[in-house]
Amino acid sequence: MDLSTTSVLAAKAYKYKAESLVKEYILADSYVSYTAVLGGILMCKMAYDITSLISSLYYKGYGSLTKIQKLEWNNRGMSTVHAVFITVTSVYLVFFSNIFSDQLDGPVTFRSSNLSNFTLGVSVGYFITDLAMILWAYPSLGGMEYVLHHMLSLISIVYAMYSGEGQLYTYMVLISETTTPGINLRWFLDTAGLKKSKAYLVNGVAMFVAWLVARIILFVYLFYHIYFHYDQVKQMHTFSCILIFAVPTILLFMNTMWFAKILRGLKKTLAKRQ
Repeated sequence: MDLSTTSVLAAKAYKYKAESLVKEYILADSYVSYTAVLGGILMCKMAYDITSLISSLYYKGYGSLTKIQKLEWNNRGMSTVHAVFITVTSVYLVFFSNIFSDQLDGPVTFRSSNLSNFTLGVSVGYFITDLAMILWAYPSLGGMEYVLHHMLSLISIVYAMYSGEGQLYTYMVLISETTTPGINLRWFLDTAGLKKSKAYLVNGVAMFVAWLVARIILFVYLFYHIYFHYDQVKQMHTFSCILIFAVPTILLFMNTMWFAKILRGLKKTLAKRQ
């Protein structure tokens, strides 16, 4: 047997062992959640570093930012990456996949899949990372309302991931991350001194619409769905029921307060334009 044949066989054997390792351990049902959480943390680290690298190369004002401003700048780049990922996946699972379809047999409140568990795990990794950064730099990256928001999100997502209960409603709430890129872009424009630009105005209008749809109307639809599926909801464990009713209620209250601030800010901006 010549050297080239031996190398090919060795490469195939290595590939087989690697695939077996991934299937039996990393992506096995019992390990997929832990893998996803670790993947979410690594994703945050990569997004943070890439944001810093790209900003230093293509934005001249990045070097003049303070240490805290750079921390928040990179943090917002990280949160934007997570928001895009979780929004796309949540919309797919809730509206386009058949996992939560009423046409399937069995309660919708007990359905889950490897994809849904993996996605929740990635989101857990993000919220752990972001919460750690908020506490480390407190209150520069956000006050107590952000800590409360992240704690509620973590408790709900972790419980839904490991219990398999109420994942549909967890994903409905996670769709609200749709507004995060717009919020971050508004902060970027403000920090870059472009508060009087047309882009800032367009961003304000877009953020108003996105917030109204994703954080107000969608939450109303969530409670509508719970009402018409209450016979399935009450089959869940007591803690699941508490989370499904309490967390969206608290978040809707917070969303409404923030929406009022957005509306006042938009009116103020439009008045200045006129």
